[in-house]
Amino acid sequence: MDKVRSTDGATIAFDRLGEGAPVVLVSGASTARGVHAQLAELSAAVFGNSSGAVLALHAAAAGLPITRLALWEPPFMTDPDAHRRQQAYVAQLTELLDAGRRGDAMALFMKTVGLPEGMIDGMRHAPMWPDMEALAHTLVYDATIMGNSTVPTGLVASVKAPTLVLDGSDTGAWAASSARALTAALPDPRHHTLEGQAHNVAWDVLAPVLREFFTG
Repeated sequence: MDKVRSTDGATIAFDRLGEGAPVVLVSGASTARGVHAQLAELSAAVFGNSSGAVLALHAAAAGLPITRLALWEPPFMTDPDAHRRQQAYVAQLTELLDAGRRGDAMALFMKTVGLPEGMIDGMRHAPMWPDMEALAHTLVYDATIMGNSTVPTGLVASVKAPTLVLDGSDTGAWAASSARALTAALPDPRHHTLEGQAHNVAWDVLAPVLREFFTG
């Protein structure tokens, strides 16, 4: 494990695995870097997952030397009420975290992304919950990266790297709409839908697609 300090003083941990041309894997909200450990062993450039895809877009737009960019289901919304919902979510999330209610903050995130109350309650009583609570403060960073939750067309238009936009056929209408809107805004896009996959994509299904794109 290595560490780097960001300009705002936060310490960011990362792992280096394998050899050859580097691929940077950027995880999404409520996850730590370990979520991509299996994919790192399978995948041969930058890959962003969920809100990590939005972070990767910002990095590319800022001029970092990214040769190819692959994005899995960035959670952009395309409906007219998206901006209001995002504002309400950020306000409530900030209030909970300021009050030290980390568990409630994580539960709010899960509810916002569509998990049913019964599932959330079950997770709160599961052994993994303390680890998830420990990540709760990072949700603010993800919310900041998401902006008003709609596609930032001006920023996206400045991304010069060939970009592969990926979504799963089983995720839902929001992912398909997001992929279409993002693909339309990018200067050099490709779009591919993985059949039978949902937002929690199987790494062994995703890896061959990434390998082909990154080495093609």
